[in-house]
Amino acid sequence: MKMMKKLSMAASATALALATTLPAAAQTTSLRIQTHYAPETVSGKLAQGYIDDITAMSNGEIQVEMFWSSSVVKSVETFDAAASGILDCDFTGGGYQTGKNPAFQFVGDIMGGYATPYQQLSWLYYGGGREAAKPLYNKYGMELIGWWIYGQESFASSKPIEKVADFKDWKFRSPPGMETKIFEKLGASPIVMDFTEIFTALETGIIDGADASGLANNVGLGLYDIVKYANFPGFHSMPSDHLACNLEVFNAMPAHHQRIMKVGFEALALRTALTFEKANAEAAAMLREQGVTLSQWAPEELAKFRAAAQATWPEFATTPEAKALVESHMAYLTQLGLVSN
Repeated sequence: MKMMKKLSMAASATALALATTLPAAAQTTSLRIQTHYAPETVSGKLAQGYIDDITAMSNGEIQVEMFWSSSVVKSVETFDAAASGILDCDFTGGGYQTGKNPAFQFVGDIMGGYATPYQQLSWLYYGGGREAAKPLYNKYGMELIGWWIYGQESFASSKPIEKVADFKDWKFRSPPGMETKIFEKLGASPIVMDFTEIFTALETGIIDGADASGLANNVGLGLYDIVKYANFPGFHSMPSDHLACNLEVFNAMPAHHQRIMKVGFEALALRTALTFEKANAEAAAMLREQGVTLSQWAPEELAKFRAAAQATWPEFATTPEAKALVESHMAYLTQLGLVSN
């Protein structure tokens, strides 16, 4: 009996030891994510790099099914598709949701504000931006994972765009929101259309030009195969693309998955800004060799645009969320010396 008791105690001790040393069963997170970017663009490749990172860092526990080029729903519908459960995450940008709440303009693209991606990212992470944006996303059943900013955008145009006067009667693709108001004041004719429709609209002459993306992404889209004018460096728009996930889906993730996704996105943000510093310079050199005319705007022309942009901000600060975001931006822009009191 004593021997049996000793064997039983030994077996119990062994089982306890195994229970404390064997890893718990892995928790898995499966996500369906849509982006408006094509996989062959610079941003598409960076997005894939982020997916690869979070899969590797989670030891395969996070699995992502990616939908490229807005293949499930239109770009502007991605946010609602994620909030309603058709998708899990929206990998487009807040600017598409300005019709829902004008506050999204100030997480999508403030226009005429920050001069570099690093300044805008510092507002999000260290200037109170994340805290100001969280209630907006949560109100619509979403969680903001992070931003990635590729820098100032460049136009694609069938005619020179060298100064404000060149906007007169210029028909161009514009994203929805504040941009249309600014450019209407400057004499242009903005036409809101989906990101995926730009190439055909330029090819058929429906539009004279397009505000699509940064110079390198525009090359990837093939825009300068059709039209032969651009501006570089860009100045008018520096959108913040985002990753936002269904709030219930996000809250159900293990804490370490949540941390991996958010910290991994900070890495994507830095990688994106650095990548486009190089990619845009290379694209500019290549386009010049191919006969594309690149125009750099004079300081006095840039000042005209900034004045028109900043005069339009109050028109969009019409909800509590929008007012909070504008106040946050203005305080930080003032601190940076980009806006005077």
